Amino acid sequence: MSDRATFFKSAKGPKGKFLTGNLDAFRSDPPVFLQQMAEEYGDVTRFRLGPLKKVYLVSNPDMIKQILVTKQQHFVKSDDFKVLKPIFGEGLLTSDKEFHMKQRRLIQPAFKKTHIIDYAQDMINITKEYLSTWKDDEERIITQDMMNITLGIICKTMFSMDFKEGYQVVGKPLETALKLTVKRMRSVIKLPLWIPTRTNRETRKAIKELDRVILEIIQKRRNDPVKYDDMLGILMDARDDENHIGMSDKQLRDEVMTIFIAGHETTANALSWTWYLLSQNPGVEAKLYEEINTVIGDKEPTPADFMKLTFTQNLIRESMRMFPPSFVTSRKVDKNVEVNGYHFKKGDMILVSQYVMHRKAEYFKSPESFIPERFENNFIKTIPQYAYFPFGGGPRVCIGNHFALMEAVLVLVSVAQRFKLNLAPNHHEIKTFPSITLRPRRGLRMILQKRKTTDQ
Repeated sequence: MSDRATFFKSAKGPKGKFLTGNLDAFRSDPPVFLQQMAEEYGDVTRFRLGPLKKVYLVSNPDMIKQILVTKQQHFVKSDDFKVLKPIFGEGLLTSDKEFHMKQRRLIQPAFKKTHIIDYAQDMINITKEYLSTWKDDEERIITQDMMNITLGIICKTMFSMDFKEGYQVVGKPLETALKLTVKRMRSVIKLPLWIPTRTNRETRKAIKELDRVILEIIQKRRNDPVKYDDMLGILMDARDDENHIGMSDKQLRDEVMTIFIAGHETTANALSWTWYLLSQNPGVEAKLYEEINTVIGDKEPTPADFMKLTFTQNLIRESMRMFPPSFVTSRKVDKNVEVNGYHFKKGDMILVSQYVMHRKAEYFKSPESFIPERFENNFIKTIPQYAYFPFGGGPRVCIGNHFALMEAVLVLVSVAQRFKLNLAPNHHEIKTFPSITLRPRRGLRMILQKRKTTDQ
């Protein structure tokens, strides 16, 4: 009898160099490299990152659904996530299988609709306070401003801290630890943290300081008789359905770290890309101002305005289509599996790319154009489920997706009600920089132009 493996489809791809494979091309511009691979080789392409690391890029929505949902039990987080474990621990981003599902059930209440509406007012207040120092004709590094605003929001909603206190206590050590972790992620050779290289020593020191800060906050809260309605308070009150036991300090620390970074890094980058796209598309910008004038006018934005800001919501969705903060998702095959005629073996690395899928002309007409109107009339329901998935999918879909969308919309309109942002003259070329999320390389310098609510 013939070996069934002879009937499996074979993935094609570039040969690459003898030792490094396609590593150089991938590292120079990962999103563009992946897009080129999909365009040239189709739904499944194979390439190498180094002498032995074989990678498959899957760019078919039905196959992506099988990998993330229907056959997800055959896959685990890829080895790349091990680099993040020193900073994230066993949080939702890095944990797997039963433990991941148990933690997700415990955390879900913090992101109930009723809580998110409560957080919305904090989003508006913090943005307004931050804007109080902005001046007409001032040049600002908007990428940093968006990080600061979203950091302020997560400090308030997570720990009931104001921006200045939150930055000093949590933001500063987090920034240092994150910077060093990203540097380690991008290294070709990732030496174990116990090897005393200079970078490893600095990384261990930064993570130790971050651990001290977060665990001190948790311990202080445990001893505080006052009940807090912030995210930390909700997480501390959460109990397992079966044994009614809450999270340990270590579990709390890991989930707080995951939510903290996901709660400001991703939204900040989505907002930064949105400001860039608006600066290049005056017609879209005019429609944003028109909606703000109609829905909000001269008054302060309110949480209730969110549902009325339909164009702004679609504007954010379109921005995340073109520059998804999470531009690629990786999985490692845990058990041999067949997906649409392709056989993936245990240990194989699978990539699915939001950046690639979101720019496919078969699902998005004029994919390189910024057209928020494409999301009108339930457009998402007219395309395959995994043609557009900025927040991931399946059991691992971003738990804070509704929080993030509301935050992006309310911050955007709070700023745009007061200022028009123009790209600074002689700006460097805009390129992507894949960190933990997809950032604009070298940031964005923009000029503020104060506006009246009647501006078009």
